[in-house]
Amino acid sequence: MTTPIYECLINKKTSTKPIWFMRQAGRYLPEFKKIRKLNPDFVKLCLDTNLSSEITLQPLKRFDLSAAIIFSDILMVPYGLKQQVNFKKDFGPLLGEINLEDISEAEFIEKLKPIYNCINKVKSNYLIKNKNLIGFIGAPWTLLVYMINKKSPKKNIDSSFFNNKKLIDKILEKLEKFLIIHIENQIDNGADIIQIFDSWAGLLDRKDLPKYIYEPTLKLVNFIKSKKIPVICFPREIKNYREYVENVKPDAISIDYKIDPNIIKKEIKIPIQGGLDPKVLLSDKENLKKEALKYLDIFKDHPYIFNLGHGVLPETNPMMIDYLVKIVNDY
Repeated sequence: MTTPIYECLINKKTSTKPIWFMRQAGRYLPEFKKIRKLNPDFVKLCLDTNLSSEITLQPLKRFDLSAAIIFSDILMVPYGLKQQVNFKKDFGPLLGEINLEDISEAEFIEKLKPIYNCINKVKSNYLIKNKNLIGFIGAPWTLLVYMINKKSPKKNIDSSFFNNKKLIDKILEKLEKFLIIHIENQIDNGADIIQIFDSWAGLLDRKDLPKYIYEPTLKLVNFIKSKKIPVICFPREIKNYREYVENVKPDAISIDYKIDPNIIKKEIKIPIQGGLDPKVLLSDKENLKKEALKYLDIFKDHPYIFNLGHGVLPETNPMMIDYLVKIVNDY
C-alpha cells in the first residue's frame, strides 16, 4: 500500500503534504454530538464497536484526509487493567483506586476487544481505501500520571508523586507488558501506523526523562518497528525535541504549538508532524491560511505531515477544518 503518509514516513518523500488531525473524530462534529447526546457514558461509547467505527469514519465522509484515527482513548488501558475510569462533563477523566492484582492477558484483551473489532470494521470500509488507519496508545509516563494522580494534572504534579518508587516501578512494568499487548492487537486488526501520545511529557525535569520517558517509550517504539509498522511520537511540550528523537528513535516526531518550527527543522532530520495551534481554527480564514502556509513553507523541503500541535478544539467550526484541508491538499 502506498499512501501519502507512508511516502513521508518510510520513503521520506516531500512531494505532497499528507494531512490528518488529532481528535479529528469527535467533539466538534454535529453528527458526533448527536451520538454523544444519546450515549453519555464515554467509556461505553469507546467500547461500542458499531458506534466507535461510525465515529472514526465521520471525518472521512466530510474531508479529504490522508488517514483515519481510531475513536478511542488512551485511558482504555487503565480501564483494561481494572482501574475505574469515568469522564465527568466539563472536568475530564476521573480514575478510581489502582488495581494491582494480577490480570491475565486474555482478560485484558476481552475487556478491550470492542476496540480491536472497531479497527477491523473500519479497515474493511470503502472510505479507508488508499488511506492509513492510525491506532494509538498513551505513553507509559502519561498513563502513570493519570493512574496515580487519578485525574488530569493540568499544569504540574505534586512532588509527593515520586514518593512511592515501588508502586511506580510496579505500574511501569505492568504498563510495558499490557501496552505491547494493546499495540499488537491494534496492528493485528488493521492499524497500519501507531501514534504514542505523551501528553504530560512537559511536566518532567530533564534528570527524570531517561527513567520515565526515554527508556519505557523506546521499548514500545522498538516493538512497533519489529512489526514493520511506522511509529509517530508526540511528547507534548517536552523541553528538548532533538534529545527525545535521539533517545527514542521514532519514525516521525509530532510537535506541539509552543515550539518554534524553524528550530525543529534545523535540529531534526526525521519526518515532522503537526505544530499548528488548534486555536488558529477559531480565528478567521485569512489568519488560518497565513498560519497554515507558514508551516507548509517551513517544511516545504522536509518530510512533513500536516497536523495540529494538539487536538481539534470542541468549539471548532467544521467549515474551517474543510478550508484548512483544501489549503494543504492544494499546496
